[in-house]
Amino acid sequence: MTVVDMTADTDLETRRKRLLYRSTYRGNKENDILLGQFARAHIAEFGAAELDQYERLLAVADNDIYDWVAGKTAVPPEHDTPVVRKLLAFRVRF
Repeated sequence: MTVVDMTADTDLETRRKRLLYRSTYRGNKENDILLGQFARAHIAEFGAAELDQYERLLAVADNDIYDWVAGKTAVPPEHDTPVVRKLLAFRVRF
């Protein structure tokens, strides 16, 4: 009989749900729309490392994220991750 550890999968799913909520309710409507749509489009495919990167992104101030996406300022090297690059390439759909 094979025992499957579902704890890791459950933990990842819980993180995804929490991050999706945090993405949608940021306080800045523009980022609510951007990050909410981005999370709905990509978060299901993110593994643990990418979820870590996304969590660090959500810790950044709304104005900084907006400036990066709008091209007003460059992404600082400490935040230049594959997830941030994926966000910069993402286009909101209305």
